[in-house]
Amino acid sequence: MEPSGEEDPRGDLQWESVPGLLSFAAERFGDREAVVDGPVRLTFSELAAQALEVTRALIASGVEPTDRVGIWAPNSARWVLTALGTLGAGAVLVPLNTRFKGPEAAHVLRRSGAKVLYTVRGFLGVDYPESLRDEELPDLERIVLIGGDHVPEEGSVESATDEVPVFGWGEHLQGADGIVEGPGGVVGVPVFHHDARSRWQAVRGVDLSDLIFTSGTTGAPKGVMATHAQSLRAFATWAQIVGLSEGDRYLVVNPFFHTFGYKAGILACLMRGATIVPLPVFDVDRVLDTVEEEGISVLPGPPTLYQSILDHRARPRADLSSLRLAVTGAAVVPVELVRRMASELAFTTVLTAYGLTESTGVVTMCRRGDPPEVIASTSGRPIPGVEVRLVDDYGTVVPPGTPGEVLVRGYTVTPGYFDDPEATAQAVDHDGWLHTGDIGVQDDQGNLRITDRKKDMFVVGGFNVYPAEVEAVLCRHEAVAQVAVVGVPDERMGEVGRAFVVAKPGAPDPAELAHALLAWAREQMANYKVPRSVEVVEALPVNASGKVLKNELRSRARQSTGAH
Repeated sequence: MEPSGEEDPRGDLQWESVPGLLSFAAERFGDREAVVDGPVRLTFSELAAQALEVTRALIASGVEPTDRVGIWAPNSARWVLTALGTLGAGAVLVPLNTRFKGPEAAHVLRRSGAKVLYTVRGFLGVDYPESLRDEELPDLERIVLIGGDHVPEEGSVESATDEVPVFGWGEHLQGADGIVEGPGGVVGVPVFHHDARSRWQAVRGVDLSDLIFTSGTTGAPKGVMATHAQSLRAFATWAQIVGLSEGDRYLVVNPFFHTFGYKAGILACLMRGATIVPLPVFDVDRVLDTVEEEGISVLPGPPTLYQSILDHRARPRADLSSLRLAVTGAAVVPVELVRRMASELAFTTVLTAYGLTESTGVVTMCRRGDPPEVIASTSGRPIPGVEVRLVDDYGTVVPPGTPGEVLVRGYTVTPGYFDDPEATAQAVDHDGWLHTGDIGVQDDQGNLRITDRKKDMFVVGGFNVYPAEVEAVLCRHEAVAQVAVVGVPDERMGEVGRAFVVAKPGAPDPAELAHALLAWAREQMANYKVPRSVEVVEALPVNASGKVLKNELRSRARQSTGAH
């Protein structure tokens, strides 16, 4: 009998920490495939055993409970292993966006005080350690290459900066045996397996599990704290509501550095005995081939993922009969897309949801059995244990059908931003309500529809873009006097950015400036943050107090693109 989707699993969880969950999964699901990554195929037992080796290596390298460990790498089996090994060591996981440039990644590493960084070389042509060469990273003690081009030879240790050594995967693991030679002699001390298991057993639900950096509601990147217990309870609920089952084969296209890929992917699969099939980048041909070759049954992602698959030339010839479950959100989902996902992509269940990092990634969800109109036009009802309230600018609760800012309260709400009590107090009030900055409307059944962003944030292909951050970068360009960035609708990406720029005297002509500014921006920030277009204007529209009228700019941008 399928679960109703409304039970709160709080009292039924057999584990209070992620290493406890991994031990449970190894015992419960044993020889079932846990991770499939090309030629790498790990059972649940093998996954636990290899994650324990990562824990040993981290202990040997001096990582203590509560130390921070970063992962800056695409989806892979080793991402899963390093994350689980890190959490088993009692350390706090700090995932980094693979689209970050060196300065952006360095900011996260400094703010978190990360002691170890797992990363790669050669992903999409980028040498991640090299991009950090000129950055000040006072807390970083070692970089470990988990894959990619030019991994150090066995027994060699390179240097990414003047102070930070770079280890290959093998050298790092051998450090647990105290046999790795570095520039100063032996690196690491022997760590026995029972020491690593003891570290796993010492992790508690109240301990911090991760810091996921987001600009939140203010535009300045901050580390959102989450505990083991929060994440496990939230995604046990998520897995129950969507109906994730033992034996499901789950294609994880959503990046692991994002809450959804990491928690609704890795953690949910461990809970339910589903197989994790990671993809490093979204490529429609590879998705279609993998669905067919691996019998993929679960494929979550933003609406753009499904639209791209539906529109792809090879899709009609692909065998997608194994597909069963889709979970989407992060943007407007047309009703017709939901219908096509069921009729043309073979999904029997399509659900939408709403969440944010500050609420452990999940707030509301549609339920199985909801009609397509509800799934397409709303993000469903609050999950058990979570309250949602919509308020006006004065904090007064608004009635159903009336727009208001979305406030969230419950066990999912973050304990705060790491080392930033002021920002925490701005985001979570004294009654425990998280002020999301999103504007929404609830119907009489409690279904939530997100209509706007109070703080101007917009979503590009599933990634949050905060205009304040983009504007700060663009303003550094020598020809820019003022800039305002807004999101405009885009058929493929959901939304894209448009920058309105006031040029300094002596700047190039508008067309030349727009071209030069976009090229410059691509060198300064992750590609999803780079505006799709630049419009050079004489002046920005402002109100009496000098505040830029973003709504006027959005309207102007939509009119020029023909969007409504």
